[in-house]
Amino acid sequence: MPRNKKVLLLVENLSVPADPRVWREAQTLRQHGYQVSVICPRGETCDTESYVCLDGIFIYRYTLDMTIRKSTDYIREYALAMLNTLRLSFQVWRRHGFDVIHAANPPDTFFIIGLFYRLLGKKFIFDQHDLAPEMFAIKFQGRMKLIQRCLQLCETLSYKTANLVITTNESQKRNALKRGGCAPEKVVVVRNGPDDTRFTVLTPEPELKRERPYLLAYIGVMGSQDGVDYVLYTLNELINKRGRQDIGLVLMGDGDQLEILKTLTQDLQLTDYVHFAGWVGKHDLLRYLSVADIGLCPDPSNQLNDHSTMLKTMEYMAMGLPVVAFDLLETRYSAQEAALYASANRVEDFADKIELLLEDAALRKKMGDYGRQRIEEELSWSQTSKHLVAAYQQLLERDGAKDAQQIQADRQGSVEALASGRGPVADNVSVPATE
Repeated sequence: MPRNKKVLLLVENLSVPADPRVWREAQTLRQHGYQVSVICPRGETCDTESYVCLDGIFIYRYTLDMTIRKSTDYIREYALAMLNTLRLSFQVWRRHGFDVIHAANPPDTFFIIGLFYRLLGKKFIFDQHDLAPEMFAIKFQGRMKLIQRCLQLCETLSYKTANLVITTNESQKRNALKRGGCAPEKVVVVRNGPDDTRFTVLTPEPELKRERPYLLAYIGVMGSQDGVDYVLYTLNELINKRGRQDIGLVLMGDGDQLEILKTLTQDLQLTDYVHFAGWVGKHDLLRYLSVADIGLCPDPSNQLNDHSTMLKTMEYMAMGLPVVAFDLLETRYSAQEAALYASANRVEDFADKIELLLEDAALRKKMGDYGRQRIEEELSWSQTSKHLVAAYQQLLERDGAKDAQQIQADRQGSVEALASGRGPVADNVSVPATE
């Protein structure tokens, strides 16, 4: 194995391989000759083993309670996660070794482990998936200012500790440059992109529509910042206010708002129209997306989502589905003409865009075809992962060149010391013959 090609990936908020981005990064690095280890929490229903080797990737997992009832629960969660990660990192170091630590946020506290190993000569990569201070502010509606300031400090220290910063889009890169003070050459964009080989349209199964002509689909996490409540209010607008009876909705995913969303569905008298499918396997995901008519991206406009790339947007596009979304900067960059954009956080306009698509089959096909082509040519992981590989090569080659320069300097110093009688020369240093 080539020198400096052993990588340790760290992630806290999801298990692996359930975390799609981290797993794709691990597979990509493995395919390019890197030895890859991963440390992550155990999942609740999958990824439950403490150790497993998948596709040649060593995965170590620890138990972590992620139940969040109050803001201070984050402190407990992150402290336990850091202790478990540090403990397992010693185990990985002893068994497999590593030259690079690649840490995905949230949280932004992995810099502590990164700094420790940098003192031992390892490289540290900060892979910023989300803006953690903004995420906290949205979740707790601007409360707990002290904790938010601590998160901002952790973000800054993560930027400063890292040899390389990876962001998911240009908005986050600008944050790293401006708020983080990073040098431009230190920051690389590796966009989220679906595995286009995974998303294959199946033969439609009309029975999944439950005897309704149209099916709307949502896939992803159901947290407070994800806006799934906007989907339900939109459905209420279409069915109870505008009188449509021809629409069904499937919600695929889970999150801390799930029970609240189920209660809201009952309160709005939409139970007959909404199916909560939970986290579905790959085959069932493809079945639903193959028969759905529109993919929904209800992420509301706020200081977090305006700078985030939504993977579900591109997964709809990979399946040839037209998209309806709120008008967010990065969503517009991703989807372009594959989506209709509603005014920020306006339920009535979101409903208008859905109705426009439902009444125009030709437009749905045109937008779906455009989205699929955009994924294949620009946004699939096979395209965006090239930036990940190039960033690793640049980091390691740059440091390799520095090492070579240092070796040459050490040799020259030894030669000069011998010539001046100031000291011995190491056995492996070649000294020119003198006349």
